[in-house]
Amino acid sequence: MTAVLGIDAAWTSTEPSGLALVERHGASWRLVRVAASYQAFLSEDDLKGGRHRGSTPDPHALLSKTADLLATPVSVVAIDMPLSNDPITRRRVSDNAISSLYGSRHAGTHTPSQSRPGKLSDDLTLGFARAGYPLLTSGASFPALIEVYPHPALIELARADRRLPYKHAKSRKYWPEASLVDRRHKLLSVWADIVSLLDHRIKGVASALPLPDPSSRGYELKAFEDCLDAVVCAWVGTCVLDGTATAYGDETSAIWVPIAAT
Repeated sequence: MTAVLGIDAAWTSTEPSGLALVERHGASWRLVRVAASYQAFLSEDDLKGGRHRGSTPDPHALLSKTADLLATPVSVVAIDMPLSNDPITRRRVSDNAISSLYGSRHAGTHTPSQSRPGKLSDDLTLGFARAGYPLLTSGASFPALIEVYPHPALIELARADRRLPYKHAKSRKYWPEASLVDRRHKLLSVWADIVSLLDHRIKGVASALPLPDPSSRGYELKAFEDCLDAVVCAWVGTCVLDGTATAYGDETSAIWVPIAAT
């Protein structure tokens, strides 16, 4: 068996981060655990129904939890956050490569800086390296830490022409003429499509991520979105292990993107 830990990492410790753990049985993958914050992932009760809070990630604690849940060690930790073997002070080769390829499809990268994600990124990279997960920028040497970016990954997963409109906070921008109720239904429809696509590649996604009620509070919708992004991160990690992903960048940093799904 092989396992992947996907992390939709917030760029600050004040916001929660989604996590998803998947493992392979033979030729198929299955979802083992998904949570909307570090605390929920590490907790026994998973904080269901509660409001998720941000915290500082602890690579050792996260890997220890995966060891409790699985009989096999994690092979890949896939994180949606700028990561680098050198301190990040500006846009990287990897950022420019992704923006060149996907910018016209509205999926260019955000610009990282020394302060955001700053120390969070440095500590994650160093912490996982010390645990035996060095940052992988090319090749196929495992165990490893990789950087992923859900927007281009979802474009490839859905064979979409452009970035999918699945961010709760941007629903008014996506559908400016629609009412709040209509925007909610449109957003949930996009989420349902993404869940279905992921469920075909990772068993158990649909049962673990039932769609929120349209009347859900904003923080509840955000928690679902963070979990969804974490599963996307984990899926990219499975593609890297299966040899169906490409690294864009250089020896310092690279963003891994799946080859167009078939």
